[in-house]
Amino acid sequence: MPVDASGRAGRDLTRLSDLRIKLFADGADLDSMIEMRANPLIQGFTTNPTLMRKSGVSDYRAFAQAVLKAIPDRPVSFEVLSDDFEVMHRQAMQLTGWGPNVLVKIPITDTHGESSADLLRRLAAEGVRINVTAIMTLEQVELAAEAVSASPAAVISVFAGRIADTGRDPVPLMARALQILKPHSKMELLWASPRELLNIFQADEVGCHIITASTDVLKKLEFVGKDLTQFSLETVQMFTRDAQLAGLEL
Repeated sequence: MPVDASGRAGRDLTRLSDLRIKLFADGADLDSMIEMRANPLIQGFTTNPTLMRKSGVSDYRAFAQAVLKAIPDRPVSFEVLSDDFEVMHRQAMQLTGWGPNVLVKIPITDTHGESSADLLRRLAAEGVRINVTAIMTLEQVELAAEAVSASPAAVISVFAGRIADTGRDPVPLMARALQILKPHSKMELLWASPRELLNIFQADEVGCHIITASTDVLKKLEFVGKDLTQFSLETVQMFTRDAQLAGLEL
């Protein structure tokens, strides 16, 4: 069993076939989403308003309908847009009606920090499949798990990548979050906002059910298990090639 630099034992990180976690693609570029659908490793999709803005989406309904037409067989998470809980409810009911594979993303709070727990309970009781998003604390995990316990299916999205951005190790928090969700058989823990491919293996080692990653991260799957000596050589060759193409001289 390999041992990392800290002395902790772990599973071999060189075989995709050993992954137990479900890989979701995170983005809002339709062509990239269709490309990812062709990859049998990708089992679902997530998106959000920020990604839509980045991709130039201006018509939410048209975009979503195109996505669901192209991807009818895997879960897709779409997020409400309002900051008002009553309007969020109406939007959630609209989104869930777009297809049986839709999960409705509800932020854990509004923009003023007010909990969305009451809305989550209401939607869960109405049979909506929910993805609770923007979670970063164990208290939020506990609240979300209680609030969506009646939902036929729920995803608890913890933004482990953003937690890591603050200098905190997200792994212990994700392990504890998994224990919180253990009594809820219909809930899945999702590792959100990964920054590098290694995060997929970290999330898998913890026991997370899902990780959603950008296309840029997922395209690095081809490097898994790559011989490091060969990778080193290719890097040197890249530097030499780019210096020549740039016309650099000393």
